[in-house]
Amino acid sequence: MFDQLTGNETAKQLLRRTLEARRVPGALLFSGEEGVGKKLFALELAKAINCRSARGAEACGNCSSCKRISRINFPTSDEPEERRKIFWTDHADVGVVEPAGRVFHVAQMRNIEREANFRPFEGSARFFIIDDADQMNDPSANALLKVLEEPPPTSHLVLITSRPAMLLPTILSRCQAIRFAPLTSGEIERHLLENKLVPAGEARLRARCAAGSMGRALAGDIGSYKERRTVMFDILRALVSGGDRRTLLRASETLNEARNKDDYEANLELLETLIRDALIIAVEGSPDQVVNEDLTSELTVLARGVDGRRADSWIDQIEELREQLVVNVNRKPATDALLLTMSGAAPALERKRFVSRS
Repeated sequence: MFDQLTGNETAKQLLRRTLEARRVPGALLFSGEEGVGKKLFALELAKAINCRSARGAEACGNCSSCKRISRINFPTSDEPEERRKIFWTDHADVGVVEPAGRVFHVAQMRNIEREANFRPFEGSARFFIIDDADQMNDPSANALLKVLEEPPPTSHLVLITSRPAMLLPTILSRCQAIRFAPLTSGEIERHLLENKLVPAGEARLRARCAAGSMGRALAGDIGSYKERRTVMFDILRALVSGGDRRTLLRASETLNEARNKDDYEANLELLETLIRDALIIAVEGSPDQVVNEDLTSELTVLARGVDGRRADSWIDQIEELREQLVVNVNRKPATDALLLTMSGAAPALERKRFVSRS
């Protein structure tokens, strides 16, 4: 039942109306940020279509069909041939396909086309979920076009993506799109507490740091997050106090240590979040907008030295470096230059000299 899924009431209503009218499209595109529940909604739609004891237009969630659709049989091996197969659920008519490496292979799309043309084995319709659909390259996308152009009446495809702009226009034009919004921090916190997914003392902070993503709220260790936040808070304190060069360069060293390599962009994002929190407090914005609520007292002290123009400039400079990460940026000198420029210790033109590509 859709009511058991968190958030996105508009998407729920649209899917309910589609089911009630018995007009589920042959091809759907579920787009939205990572971790907002798109795949769960797709599986719920598959259940509703194939449920043996439907409650109106929705699945009962308790029959053998519903329970088997919930269990996806992912391969236990990383062998390329295994990853290119359809991952069937315990229900013979519902399967999931994921990229076999960096992109989908043409063979995966041909598997879907072949299977989609079979009649259902036990349910009302065959149902295929293509996860991370934006990772189709031109050949694999073109291989999927035929089944999207003429979907069999007893088959449905749901493409899932957080980057719909990466899909070919020919794919987009053949799918009915449903947009999924980020979850509110309140929705995430309630879900975490009601399902006892994290300790009660962590739920509020995880929810506020999740940026609307349930997946992000559940990922990572809160202790590690607080350790990284301490380093970012020290940077913000140094910036507000006038820019202690030694502190900033030492922080740059920490950011670029090998053990922090995988957290580099996340740390920049965390610094942005702390700047925004301080700015919200400085302009007496809503306390509910402050992400790091547990640091309100410390942020209030720093907020006295923050003005909107300066904070906006800091965020712009961080974003500029983050954009450079899509290419091979020499991170250490780029980070040094970023922090010194933010502090006013180096001009912006000098900072650009440090951002090199290898």
